[in-house]
Amino acid sequence: MEKIIFIETGTGIDVHGQNVTKACLRAVENAIHYNSMPGIKQYLPEQDLYNMKVNVRLAVPMDKEQVDIELVKKEIPYGTVTVDVIDGGMATSSGIVLEDKEDKNDLMYIVNAAVEVGY
Repeated sequence: MEKIIFIETGTGIDVHGQNVTKACLRAVENAIHYNSMPGIKQYLPEQDLYNMKVNVRLAVPMDKEQVDIELVKKEIPYGTVTVDVIDGGMATSSGIVLEDKEDKNDLMYIVNAAVEVGY
């Protein structure tokens, strides 16, 4: 990315089921759904949203290999998207195992996201 224009951050949690992709999707949604970039087009090549580049960095506590990168990319509506999964986030006890929620254990996964927007 040549120029970063905007960085959005968010947190996503999967309390039951230990689904790291679900926590990642929630983190990206949290990052992008509370912001508006009304002037973004004027900074992009040809003033086209599809010329935007978006780098998504996800800090996950465990099961990095289980993150569905293609599903995460679909959360971003415009531009060329890259996803980088790094160590981070948190796995902590939810205090209860709920078999009907597909819990394998009592852990909840907390993921942090940074979404860089530019060109």
